[in-house]
Amino acid sequence: MEKLIFATNNKNKVAEIRSVLGNEFEIISLKEAEIFIDIPEPHDTLEENAREKSSFIFALKNQNCFSEDTGLEVDFLQGAPGVKSARYAGDNASDQENKNKLLKELQESANRDAQFKTIISLQLNGKEYQFTGVCKGIITTQERGVNGFGYDTIFIPEGSNKTFAEMELEEKNKYSHRKKATQLLIHFLNQKNG
Repeated sequence: MEKLIFATNNKNKVAEIRSVLGNEFEIISLKEAEIFIDIPEPHDTLEENAREKSSFIFALKNQNCFSEDTGLEVDFLQGAPGVKSARYAGDNASDQENKNKLLKELQESANRDAQFKTIISLQLNGKEYQFTGVCKGIITTQERGVNGFGYDTIFIPEGSNKTFAEMELEEKNKYSHRKKATQLLIHFLNQKNG
């Protein structure tokens, strides 16, 4: 079984990726790999931040690994919060503060179109490969649901009338940007191994 370090400290993201990968690959979080650091995300694009994290871990451990960076891109805000999604209301902002800021900025807007975008950066034997997953949808006017994390309580994916936070993980995976990117990663690894 292929073993990959997933360069994240976010247990929600680890759970989501594991639910997609099933038993095909063994995923080890940073904590399980005994790497106790927060890798900086200093760049202006999701692609560069994902690369920063995966290349940092590969250089540190010399082990195949992958990372991801995800952003919520809102049409009315010209793609913001985007790469700054996790710190939209400030560097140490909570999920709640980020959501509050976003809802406030959209108060007067009839256009609530948005999309989640995930970039996965895979470091395989010293070479980098990237995979993109996108989920289009809309931002609600108020929070709904108790599951998930981040902006899940205010995002309804195209084709549903529920927010991500009103869904169990299995249902969220039918729409998920992270699942789409992960499926491309699996397909690529299976071809490499095939």
